[in-house]
Amino acid sequence: MTRRTPIATALLALFATPVVTLAQTAPPAPATGQPPATLREVVIQGGRATDDYGAVKNSVSKLPEDLRDVPQSVTVVNKALIDAQGATSLADALRNVPGITIGGAEGGQIGNNINLNGFSARTDIYLDGFRDRGQYYRDVFALDSVEVLMGPSSMLFGRGSTGGVINQVTKKPSLKAATTVTGSVTTNGMVRATADVNTPTGDTSAFRISAMAQDGKPSTRDEMRAMDFGIAPSWKYGIGTSTEITLSALLQHNEDMPDYGLPAINGHPVNVNRNTYYGNNNDYTRQDIVALSAGVDHKFSPNLRLRNQTQFNYVETDARETAPQSVGSIANGVYTPLTTTNLPLSALFVRQQSHDRNIRDYSIFNQTELTAKFETGFIKHTLLTGVEIGHDGYDNQAYARGNPAGPCKGFVACVPVIDPVYQDSPSSAITTPGNLQGASANTIAVYANDSIEFTKQWKLVAGLRYDRYIASISNSINSQNTAGNTALANAQQTVNFTSVRLGGIWQPTEAQSYYVSYGTSFNPSLEQLTGTVGQTNLDPEKNKSYEAGGKWDLAGGDLSLTSAIFRITKDNARSQIDATTYALTGKIQVDGVRFGATGRITPKWQVFAGYTYLNAVIENGIASGTQGKIPGNTPKHTATAWTSYNILPSWEVGGGAFYMSQRYANNTDTTQVGGFVRWDGMVAYHQPKYDVRLNLFNIFDKKYYDALIQSDGGRSVPGTGRTAMLSFTYRM
Repeated sequence: MTRRTPIATALLALFATPVVTLAQTAPPAPATGQPPATLREVVIQGGRATDDYGAVKNSVSKLPEDLRDVPQSVTVVNKALIDAQGATSLADALRNVPGITIGGAEGGQIGNNINLNGFSARTDIYLDGFRDRGQYYRDVFALDSVEVLMGPSSMLFGRGSTGGVINQVTKKPSLKAATTVTGSVTTNGMVRATADVNTPTGDTSAFRISAMAQDGKPSTRDEMRAMDFGIAPSWKYGIGTSTEITLSALLQHNEDMPDYGLPAINGHPVNVNRNTYYGNNNDYTRQDIVALSAGVDHKFSPNLRLRNQTQFNYVETDARETAPQSVGSIANGVYTPLTTTNLPLSALFVRQQSHDRNIRDYSIFNQTELTAKFETGFIKHTLLTGVEIGHDGYDNQAYARGNPAGPCKGFVACVPVIDPVYQDSPSSAITTPGNLQGASANTIAVYANDSIEFTKQWKLVAGLRYDRYIASISNSINSQNTAGNTALANAQQTVNFTSVRLGGIWQPTEAQSYYVSYGTSFNPSLEQLTGTVGQTNLDPEKNKSYEAGGKWDLAGGDLSLTSAIFRITKDNARSQIDATTYALTGKIQVDGVRFGATGRITPKWQVFAGYTYLNAVIENGIASGTQGKIPGNTPKHTATAWTSYNILPSWEVGGGAFYMSQRYANNTDTTQVGGFVRWDGMVAYHQPKYDVRLNLFNIFDKKYYDALIQSDGGRSVPGTGRTAMLSFTYRM
């Protein structure tokens, strides 16, 4: 397999060289306006301490900047919290958001597969406001924060967003020179290094580059390993002037061991040592990621602003993955899969199935937005209008490894449930090409959102978006790998949909904000650029959300409290009638409550905490045996609490817990995973030039299941055992 790391390096060189050259020769700021020193001070200081967990603003251009003016639940996990917890991946950062659960690699899906409020957020991950639909494992080395918007949001983002949206906010250049280098090592043997260098290149321009490299075991799970590296350069020109130009890139290479977890028997994951692994030693998931972005932000006046941004994303994956397909017995040379049994585990075997594929996932999108502030009589308006055009592409060449004979004929092998031998894929398992799937989609959308202020106390938000989504897919062979006998050779779909957003806000004082809101979203059957016979001629699924909540700023704004009650309904979920027939007769409803507290209780004491209750039910079945069931990977209760305290001027201690109640690994509720509480801790020593931090993960060595995979009866991926990480950060 040809590695694309040299291509990524070449792209960086081509991208960065003209940026630096242009920055060094850039003219100074115009004489009009404030002098550069004043501009520099305004841009940098921002009014809040850099180690605050609290966030009062968001970066989504389609929303008011101040969170109190957003009639929707928004959780911001910022860099200070990420650093304090020793988080290194997007999945780690999202543990701070109750209502989110993690899924694992499955079928054609690799990377961060996330459920939000009981619904899949597979295509609802964004990078600086653009859909980041590529299938890869996301790191946080280039991020300033992660923003999570709860509830249907198609008016803001287009198709998808049934449960909400996850937006990754990348680091941006500033006019303050700074360099930070961090090295860390864990008791598992993971060694990691990151660097973040920001350099002014003129009076109004700056260049910034973040980098990451890591190698070792990411958890206590047997055979796990990761070898990843990446760089994220960015350049900004015209900082503080009427026209700002930003160019940025993310280039990353991942080489990780895939983990499909444990299979189920008797309604639970097999009761073996949590570190047991059912893959092969020579499994791997290799990925090359390229994201390029260019944006122009021009202010005609304080009341009129035009933004245009283009982003290109490309992810290529070479995967050789082995999963536990089922648990069963072998008698007289014949394997029999079982879901329930009285046999001891020592008499059972796991049948291994390959999930090998080469995937190419790419997209290019452009957004143009005009924001105008004006008054009609005593009423103030902030009107945002926009146009979005984009193209997505997806290719997936599947391969199958299987033995031509033996008890597990057609599969990789059978291994004992208890103490399987870790080995390479058997030489007798022959690899044959499977289905080659191709897909593409074009999107064009226009939208308008008006934030209306009647008085300082009463505000209204109203928005409409029209999407035209045209998608097509093709398949080379059917699921039985019979050449020339394709069940769904190709399909096309055109969807026109209008999304609505409406919210009312009452703010009796500066410290209080109460709201009610309504929003819709839609899910085309070809949303993920994959298709199933009987689905492609259906209208999109439609979702709606009702929410009421409050936001309070205490202690002079240092501590923020939030609460909300909501209902999300998918009224016409795709329901499977038979093997080739689907109808829009299903219904899924989630009623929920959430609470949050973020910020400083005292100048030395910080907290980040939240709780979400989800009462989710499949009211009308979406497949046989699902009616009245709880959707997979949807716990009723999730909670997180993290706090830290500066006990001395240089010493900080902290810790917290992540709680999740029981949940099911599939929509038929046949495989149950128990609830758990995981405790983490932290102690840090701070100096002006450096920090030393010790993070402890899973202090009490709790056995729990981190990610769930619905296929094959439900697989469960155990979380890491007790682990310590020592980090050293140096600032120049």
